[in-house]
Amino acid sequence: MMRQYDLVERVKSYDPSADEDALNRAYVFSMKAHGTQMRESGDTYFSHPVEVAGILSDKKLDCASIVTGLLHDTVEDTVATMEDIEKLFGSEIARLVDGVTKLSQIETQSDQTKQAENFRKLLLAMSEDIRVLLVKLADRLHNMRTLHHVSKSEKRRRIGRETMDIYVPLAERIGIRDWKDELEDLAFVELNPDGRLSILNRLDFLRDRGGDLISLVMDQLSHTLGEASIQAAVSGREKTPYSVWRKMQRKNIGFEQLSDIMAFRIVVNSVEHCYQTLGAIHGRYQMIPGLFKDYISIPKPNGYKSLHTSVIGPENQRIEIQIRTDEMHEVAELGVAAHWRYKQGNYTEGKQYRWLRELLEILEHADAPEEFLEHTKLEMFADQVFCFSPKGDLRSLPRGSTPVDFAYAVHTEVGDTCVGAKINGRIAPLRTQLSNGDQVEVLTSKTQYPSPAWESFVVTGKARACIRRYVRSQQRQEYITLGREITKKAFRQHGHEFRIKAIKSVLKLFALESADDVFFNVGRGQLTGFDVLAGVFPELKSADKPNGALTAGKVGGESEHAVPIRGLKPGMAMHYAECCHPLPGDRIVGIVITGKGVIIHTIDCETLENFTNMPERWLDVAWDAENDTVHVGRIRIVLANEPGSLANLTSVIGRNSGNITNLKITDRSTDFFELLVDIEVVDVKQLTNIAAGLRATPEVISVSRDQH
Repeated sequence: MMRQYDLVERVKSYDPSADEDALNRAYVFSMKAHGTQMRESGDTYFSHPVEVAGILSDKKLDCASIVTGLLHDTVEDTVATMEDIEKLFGSEIARLVDGVTKLSQIETQSDQTKQAENFRKLLLAMSEDIRVLLVKLADRLHNMRTLHHVSKSEKRRRIGRETMDIYVPLAERIGIRDWKDELEDLAFVELNPDGRLSILNRLDFLRDRGGDLISLVMDQLSHTLGEASIQAAVSGREKTPYSVWRKMQRKNIGFEQLSDIMAFRIVVNSVEHCYQTLGAIHGRYQMIPGLFKDYISIPKPNGYKSLHTSVIGPENQRIEIQIRTDEMHEVAELGVAAHWRYKQGNYTEGKQYRWLRELLEILEHADAPEEFLEHTKLEMFADQVFCFSPKGDLRSLPRGSTPVDFAYAVHTEVGDTCVGAKINGRIAPLRTQLSNGDQVEVLTSKTQYPSPAWESFVVTGKARACIRRYVRSQQRQEYITLGREITKKAFRQHGHEFRIKAIKSVLKLFALESADDVFFNVGRGQLTGFDVLAGVFPELKSADKPNGALTAGKVGGESEHAVPIRGLKPGMAMHYAECCHPLPGDRIVGIVITGKGVIIHTIDCETLENFTNMPERWLDVAWDAENDTVHVGRIRIVLANEPGSLANLTSVIGRNSGNITNLKITDRSTDFFELLVDIEVVDVKQLTNIAAGLRATPEVISVSRDQH
């Protein structure tokens, strides 16, 4: 354990103006507060905050960060309070300790909701001062270094998974490479010890067989650069076991197929020399196509800059080479910490990081803590693609992103109103995956709103959070609208006047807070209209409840009590049954499904037999007379197997303003095909006209509407 004098001298060596008195007081305060507490390793607990402070001093962080490292567990694990910290060390250190403490209080709980809530607190704290994250990462790093002392293997694996899921990506995002590599490797030990050991054994074998290959390659690279009169420092290393394993998993290849397990770094004096070095390397060795990346022109989100290239290098080895300046190298190694070496007083620069702002936006849109954690993992775990707006603005997005992801990266409102996109000047589907260098122009409309279908192909956490938020708000409104109509119908059927005041009188009965909450639960099928009515009029008996299945004569949208479905968006509170594909003009009935709303069926749909003994689920519904929404009708066609027959079929549908959305061959023979065709139409009359036109086509043998 580092002694008090050693810690103070280490901090003073790089920051002569450090507050020596504060460091001494924090050391003594923490030692007394933790007293006789012990860690599972058998060491005194106080050794942990001292080691955390030492890790922070290795990065030459300011005095306040070191003091926070010493004090970070005192409020959580001892009788010390935040008032004590603020009184003895000031408001700045109290705020930092509070940020770390809030995160740590429930950190090791297995409950995912608590873990997610925990991460929300970290994000909010580090958005105000990035030093909170630096202290937390140092804390996690020392805990991982001593994780092998934890006796329960299940607990070790859980902590390892949490480290890999949350803290490794955060360390990568702030650019502290050695912390990220060590956290990765220590987590890898717990999550896949056999895989790690296998890779280490193979690396040892290659090292023994090839001798000191790294030194040999370094010498030849230095000679090549010397011939080009380029002054440079060349270094090399093997890739870490986890990076090797991850590459094997990503590319689905075996260890024997990996040839670039060595990485070399060339550090030069200027950006101009970076590109000169690249030219010298490519002029001497064969470049591997597709593996060149220019992070100087387009830096990574964490500020990382470098040229990356892979070549068939000396000794016929496939190697990766990184070329950068001294300043770039410092940022690459120290990340966020590099910006503040030898600086004092300005540690709120976390607000300047775009990725941090994006995570905060996800926090605003996510409904629940665990949903936020899911979206954040999507945002942090991803390779990047770089795309441009028509004005040349650069956006870095996770690989696999679509124009919808790009639109939400520009602004939430742009994403919400996106109707289409041009990629490199050409109209493209919204689900198109973007590539590096694409120019993306987002087309918007004020009448557009996010589609629930977008969630199936977007990959950024922000896009998914915004879409879910909109769908949730719209679904609630749809359920309220539907529930209101169902409740009104129940009142009318029993001869009572519908009043909001009456609905409010039963809020306590149903443990709800507003009339809209009542309608929402009725629309979702959690309550029935009669349940609400019986709450208002307790004298109603169960015998007054509708009984016996509604028959075709009782429903079909013709009664005065039919609930109109106007204004309800399909896919929200109301859904069209895929078994019968109802169309305006059909007689219809609604079936209330708990948690889904109402499913609309045609009155003769065979599925309705399943609800014969559940009359409370039946709902008389009616089409909106002014409805001009497009619906999907399905027809079954037997078509002669002749050249041009399919073309004639589609021409007839097109001439009648129908749009084919799906076509499936269900049976085929030498002479005939049987097809199922889904067609977008306005109503049943349009579908009937299409069917009549098809029957008049010589190649069409038969046409029928498929409703089962």
